[in-house]
Amino acid sequence: MKSQFVFPPLKPAAFIALSLVLGGCTTTYVVQVDAISQVAQNETPALPQSYEIRTNNPKMDEGSLRYKEVAGYVKTALSGKGMYESPRAGQAEVLIDIDYGMDSPRVKFETITIPIYAQTGGGISYQQVPVFNNRGRVVGYQTIAVREPPRTQVIGYEDQVKPVIVYEKYLKVSARANKESVEGRAPPEVWSVNVTAEDESKDLRKYLPILASATADYIGTNTKEQKPVKIKENAEVVGFIKKGM
Repeated sequence: MKSQFVFPPLKPAAFIALSLVLGGCTTTYVVQVDAISQVAQNETPALPQSYEIRTNNPKMDEGSLRYKEVAGYVKTALSGKGMYESPRAGQAEVLIDIDYGMDSPRVKFETITIPIYAQTGGGISYQQVPVFNNRGRVVGYQTIAVREPPRTQVIGYEDQVKPVIVYEKYLKVSARANKESVEGRAPPEVWSVNVTAEDESKDLRKYLPILASATADYIGTNTKEQKPVKIKENAEVVGFIKKGM
């Protein structure tokens, strides 16, 4: 049975406010999620409960504001699974490793469909119109030229290949058993979740809570392959992640 992300109950006022927000226009993000788990589905508890968070990336400064911000998002996501940060360093059941960033830009070719327009109709037509005398009576007819403007309409569609510069933003969260290495081998990995978003945006900070939100429901699960996930900018899980613990 799939483990689902659990949210704290909303108060009536908060629910009404959320409903009003959801009623407006919002951006929907499509991210790719790849999750692996070594935890058996029938185990109780399904996941180790206590953790110590860190990063194995030597280029990442754990004292930076950005790292602390991302760590906060991950801790909130873990809390939705009932996990908690160990109060004593070194005694956690698992070590949580986080890595995030944005890869170098690359060119991606997209096929877009564009409409083909053409002008139809138009020209000059001749019409007979009545001629009136000063008493308002018809005394004859005369021919006048009437110019009709052309109409622009869609006559078909065509596909065009367009080069686009895209940036891949990513967040990787993994858990390893808090055990000593054996013969130089790292302790076994318990689970991992890798979330990416690729588009034209270079705003990594904007995407980090979105990526963390996508991580939340896949901790301790197996996707078996990379799968697309849609997340709305005003989704409840995004608000929960941004609010923090």
